Amino acid sequence: MNRLTPAVKMGLSIAAAVGVYGVSFGALAVAAGLDVWQACALSALMFTGGSQFAFIGVIAGGGTGAAAWAAATLLGVRNGVYGMQLKALIRPPARLIPLMAHLTIDESTATATAQDDHDERVRGFWTAGLGVFLLWNVFTLIGAVAGDALGDPKSWGLDGAAVAAFLGLLWPRLKGRDPVAIAVVAALVTAVAMPLVPPGIPVLIAAVVTAGWWAWRRRSPRPEPEGGSR
Repeated sequence: MNRLTPAVKMGLSIAAAVGVYGVSFGALAVAAGLDVWQACALSALMFTGGSQFAFIGVIAGGGTGAAAWAAATLLGVRNGVYGMQLKALIRPPARLIPLMAHLTIDESTATATAQDDHDERVRGFWTAGLGVFLLWNVFTLIGAVAGDALGDPKSWGLDGAAVAAFLGLLWPRLKGRDPVAIAVVAALVTAVAMPLVPPGIPVLIAAVVTAGWWAWRRRSPRPEPEGGSR
């Protein structure tokens, strides 16, 4: 039996693309004033890239621990929404819910929801979740230990790895007018918000706006087909 199903292949490719980006976090965390083990602890325990970068961004800017925690928490709210969706889709046994909650991130959620079959959703979630967790933590350690020897992490192009991974997940799902419209609205809202609010917040604003727009469209009466009643 071939265990490399489409969901597993997708999960592995996403893990490879995103996990390597942990080098950037490790280097930036040390540059912000954290030691190696503090950087590694953030990756192991917080394990949500946007929140981690928000945390060290506040610390690097001279903010307090409380402010850093608040920024990280704000960006982490989305994972709770993901968790509710995934629990309904995957229907995991109770004993696995705590581990599943820790591995619920953008990449594992996107990989799972991209599948049509239940078993493939399960495979995609665990492959992406565990794969990203392993590689993200390994490369965080590498980046933190290497520190200044790496130079500017952006010069390696690692800041584009996560973007490329998300585009790879998004593109096959843009089939039909509504998905394309949602993507366009989200992109426009994000572009408008980026100069006005701190990093990470534009994505949350876009999510709220597009969710509200989608709900409004769902409530709006649809025109009756020509020729009488349905």
